[in-house]
Amino acid sequence: QVRLVESGGGLVQPGGSLRLDCTASGIIFRIYDMSWYRQAPGKQRESVATISSGGSADYADSVKGRFTISRDNAKNTVYLQMNSLKPEDTAVYYCNTKGRRTTYWGQGTQVTVSS
Repeated sequence: QVRLVESGGGLVQPGGSLRLDCTASGIIFRIYDMSWYRQAPGKQRESVATISSGGSADYADSVKGRFTISRDNAKNTVYLQMNSLKPEDTAVYYCNTKGRRTTYWGQGTQVTVSS
């Protein structure tokens, strides 16, 4: 059974930083591309960042230069380091990966950026 478990969300002031972790089980982690998505209230879920199995990263334009995605294959964990956070980054953040026939999601972790 595939499980993705996120942690690390919380309340942070504008300009602050947070790191999100996502630990996977039930998959051969090192061969999967891993992604972070987010969904703000009243908005569609959007892709934030993706890291390939080989370590290449892509980012949404809205987070380029502020967020960094990385992975530790020994720990089956993908990270999202978020710096210079803005109120518009407030959302539920989800970990994601895609199998041959199935897309897997974590339960989500809330990030709130507010003074």
